[in-house]
Amino acid sequence: MQTKYETDKKEQENKLLKNEAELKESVIQRQKLMILGAIVGAILILMVALLMFKMFRDKQKANQILEEKNTLITKQKQEITDSIKYASRIQNAVLPSSTLINDVLPEHFVLFMPRDIVSGDFYWMTRKNNRIVLVAADCTGHGVPGAFMSMLGVSFLYEIVNKENVLQPAEILNHLRNHIKTTLSQTGKFDEQKDGMDISLCVIDKEGMKLEWAGAYNPLYQIRNGELIEYKADKMPVAVHLNDHMSFTNHEVEMKSGDSFYMFSDGYSDQFGGTDGRKFMSKKFKELLSTIQDKSMEDQKSILQSAHFDWKGEHEQVDDILVVGFKI
Repeated sequence: MQTKYETDKKEQENKLLKNEAELKESVIQRQKLMILGAIVGAILILMVALLMFKMFRDKQKANQILEEKNTLITKQKQEITDSIKYASRIQNAVLPSSTLINDVLPEHFVLFMPRDIVSGDFYWMTRKNNRIVLVAADCTGHGVPGAFMSMLGVSFLYEIVNKENVLQPAEILNHLRNHIKTTLSQTGKFDEQKDGMDISLCVIDKEGMKLEWAGAYNPLYQIRNGELIEYKADKMPVAVHLNDHMSFTNHEVEMKSGDSFYMFSDGYSDQFGGTDGRKFMSKKFKELLSTIQDKSMEDQKSILQSAHFDWKGEHEQVDDILVVGFKI
């Protein structure tokens, strides 16, 4: 009995020792797993941190590159704007001054409002053989392309009138059309550019109280004793056209003291605005001109300008604006 008791006791002690050993081994394994997990976690955190740091550096670098590009674009834009502003100074220098026009037409106004810095609309005047040649023109496009065409127009008109001594309005337009077609190599092909201009041109003989006029799309308004008379232009531009073999029509108008005349581009009547965002239209333009006949030419200009801004409101200006008015 004693021997069996000691044997059982020994077995129990061995079991306890085994259990303790297994418990210690389990604790050690858990500790190892925890340490391994901590190491893996630390590595993951470090990798995430490194990735975030790289992304931050990449973003900083990208922002720096973007800022440099924006700076370059801003600089280039400013250089282009400065060049266009300088071109505007040249364009304005080519246009006849108010003093020059005042010498021959004391009662006049020129409402000239480019949509951009430079304009595709232009006006021109010269005096030749006691006659006054006055032009209001609207070139294809606006901004820089239109301004290029306007410079061509001024140059050609100077050559036609002052060097070739052409003084009949229709013939001036015929010559101008030929110059444009030749210079721009316009042959009438389907896919070629058809740049040119719409124009209203008059030759004033103040001594003979006679006015000759011709127009390409743009008409002439005469107001006498409150009545507006419209002289319609030919339905073709000063450029290559289906009917460019035909001459422009020459109109002769007897002038009387107090007559008012208006030449213009389509920019004023084409302006969107009002309460419903519609065009101003030529009907309103005619009505407006008729209602301001008791005003001086300078006041008429101010009224037309104010009416334009009131109508336009928050809308963008859609085109260059040119209105030339004079009173006999």
